[in-house]
Amino acid sequence: MILKREEEIRNFKAKDYYGISLVATKGNVDIKFIYNDKNNSSISFNEEKIDNTIKKVKNKDLKVISVNKVQKKKYAPALYDLTELQRDANKIFGYSAKETLSIMQKLYEHHKVLTYPRTDSRYLTSDIVETLADRVRAVNVSDYSRVCNKILKNKITSNKSFVDNSKVSDHHAIIPTEERVFLGDLSDKERKIYDLVVKRFLSVLLPPYEYEQTSIIAQIEGETFTAKGNKVINLGFKETYKDSDDEELTSIPNINEKDILSVVKINKTNGKTNPPAYLNEGTLLTVMEKNGLGTVATRADIIEKLFNSFLLEKKGKDIHVTSKARQLLELVPTELKTPELTSDWEAKLLDISEGKLNKNSFINDMKNYSKDIVREIKNSDSKFKHDNITKNKCPECGKFMLEVNGKRGKMLVCEDRECNTRKTVSQTTNSRCPVCHKKLELRGEGEGKTFVCSCGHREKLSSFNKRKAEEKNKASKKDVNKYLKNQNKNEEVFNNPFAEALAKLKK
Repeated sequence: MILKREEEIRNFKAKDYYGISLVATKGNVDIKFIYNDKNNSSISFNEEKIDNTIKKVKNKDLKVISVNKVQKKKYAPALYDLTELQRDANKIFGYSAKETLSIMQKLYEHHKVLTYPRTDSRYLTSDIVETLADRVRAVNVSDYSRVCNKILKNKITSNKSFVDNSKVSDHHAIIPTEERVFLGDLSDKERKIYDLVVKRFLSVLLPPYEYEQTSIIAQIEGETFTAKGNKVINLGFKETYKDSDDEELTSIPNINEKDILSVVKINKTNGKTNPPAYLNEGTLLTVMEKNGLGTVATRADIIEKLFNSFLLEKKGKDIHVTSKARQLLELVPTELKTPELTSDWEAKLLDISEGKLNKNSFINDMKNYSKDIVREIKNSDSKFKHDNITKNKCPECGKFMLEVNGKRGKMLVCEDRECNTRKTVSQTTNSRCPVCHKKLELRGEGEGKTFVCSCGHREKLSSFNKRKAEEKNKASKKDVNKYLKNQNKNEEVFNNPFAEALAKLKK
C-alpha cells in the first residue's frame, strides 16, 4: 500500500488552477467574496475565462441576491478507540503507534487512570452510565475543573451518540477510570495522551456546539460571488477545547437582500493541484483499518516490524519503502502482496468465530495455498541482490555490512541474517541545533561523538554536554513566564476573600 501511494505521487501531474476573490464593504466592515462559476466551482483550469470575468466585473458594484441564515449544530466527536487515539497522537505529537500503545498501557496498568486500551469500540455500554459522574469527579483537577463543574451541576444523561451496547464487542471505548488522577505523577508523554482522552470524554457529556451560519449570494453582471460567516450561539462541547481550538469564525455584518456593496479590491488567485500525501503512521493506520489489515492490538506491531526489518524508512514524518522492500514486492507472487488477501483471511477467521465457516475447511485451504505458493517461489529464477552493501566487514563473522536507515538513524547491519550484528552509524536526536533549532544528528563513537546539523553546525558531545549544563543554571524565558504566572495565581488567591474563608475551614 505504501509503494502504491509512492507510485501515485511519482506519476502525478500537477495542473494550474485559477479563481477570483474580492473584498466588498458594508458599514466600514470588509467582507470577502469568492467567485463561483455556473457549476458552483470556485476554481477553473481556464485562465482566459478567469481573466475575462475579472475584466467584466471590474469597477462595478456588487448586488446582494439572497441572504440565508441557518442555525447549525455540531456534535462532539466519538470517544476514542485505540486506532483513533494512535492517529491523533501521531498527528499532534508525532508519537508512533507502538509508542502510544506503550504509554496507554502505563496509564492503564500502572497509574490506573484510563480504561483498557486495546479496544476497537468508540461507544460505552449502558452499565457504565451510572459511573460517569464518578469518572468526571476523578478528573476534576487543574484546567479540567471549569468544564467538570459545569457537567456535575446537572444529572448526566446518556444518548446513542456515545452509549450503544450493539456497538461494543469485547471492550468499550477508552475513557477515564474512577481513580482520582494526580497529574504530577504522570510523565510529559503520559500527560499528553491522558489529556486527549479526558477532553474527548468530557466533550461527549456536553451539549452540541451551536452557531448561526450566514450565506450570502451576490452578483455583478450576472457573475456569482458568495460569502459565508458564522456567529457562535453556544460553545457546547467546544468549551473543553476553549484554550486550544483554533477554528476561525468569520463574522458578517447585517446584510439584506438587494443591498448594493462597493467592491474595494479584486484579485486573481491561483494554485496547483496537489498529489496525494505520503503516508505517515497516522494515515497508514487509517488505510490498514479500511483494508481490514490487523486488529487494534496488532497494527502497531505490524508497522514496527516493517521498520525493524528495514522494509520501511522515515523521511521526516513520511513513510517510504526501502530498496529491499521494492525488490521483495517484485519477487513475491502477485496475490501474496495484495491487502485484499489478508482482509479475506481476517473475514474467514471472523466467520469461524461466529460459526459460519468450518475451521477444517479453512485450514485445508491454507495448506493447499501454502504448497502452491512455495512451489511457485522455488521454481522462480529471480534473485535478491543487496544494493546497499558497504566495504565494512562484520566484526563477528567477517561478512560485509549493509547500510540501512533505521527508524532513528543510519545503521550498519550484517548481511547474514543469522549473525544479525548491528552497529549505529548516526541517530536523529531530540536535541535542537542552537543555530536553526532543527533536530541534531549524533555521529561517531566514543570520544569522537559529534552532533551535526543540516545547517552546517557541528558540536562535539563533550562541548554539547558542557553547554547544556551551563544553560541549566540560567533561567529560561519559559521558566520566567511560568514563575510570573504562578505569582499572579498566588496574588489572586491572596486577594480572594473566599480563599481566606476556606483556609480557616481547613484549619
